Amino acid sequence: MDRIARRRQAVMDEALTHAIDIMTEKGVGGLTVVEVARRSGIRGPSLYKYFDSLHALYDSLFARGLQAQLGAVRAATADAEPGVMRMRAAAQALVRWASANPALAQLLFWRVVPSFTPSPTTLAASSQDMAELRAELREAVARGELRPEADTQEALRLWTVVLSGVISQQMANDPGATYEEGTFSQLTDRAVDLFITTYQNPIAGGPHATTGP
Repeated sequence: MDRIARRRQAVMDEALTHAIDIMTEKGVGGLTVVEVARRSGIRGPSLYKYFDSLHALYDSLFARGLQAQLGAVRAATADAEPGVMRMRAAAQALVRWASANPALAQLLFWRVVPSFTPSPTTLAASSQDMAELRAELREAVARGELRPEADTQEALRLWTVVLSGVISQQMANDPGATYEEGTFSQLTDRAVDLFITTYQNPIAGGPHATTGP
């Protein structure tokens, strides 16, 4: 990357950091190009050289949030046993990340800007995330931990409903609390247990069903 490209990336990174601060302070819908530019020390029109619209700014924030979320989950599951145990570790990491990054989590999990839709390029990473989760469900079935019904789109949707429910309740009703202290984030393992119980293979027994507090 040459000097000009590095400078451009630095300006964009700084702008995104300011944007996250603004969303944290004023809500995701309170983000404006003018305020981001002011905090970045540049004129409003100049920011359009880096983000051609407010939606482009939101798209970059969505991409940054998704990348950070996936990074947190992959780091937490790197050494986890495949199947149900890795799914549990992923769930804990996801809720922990959302608790620590509420502004980006709202952008990812809530439709807080009704007119905004992530670009196809940005959504491709989200699709890859879903593909990896589906592969984990398939692995749990192959290991005999879950019944074949778990390797379906319905089960995948239910998993997202369970975790997004925990995250939404935590952000809406106990904002600012840590993962360990949050009224709802503390229920992550219990919520995962409910999902696992729904699809658990009775032959496998229950050694992986409850490992949390």
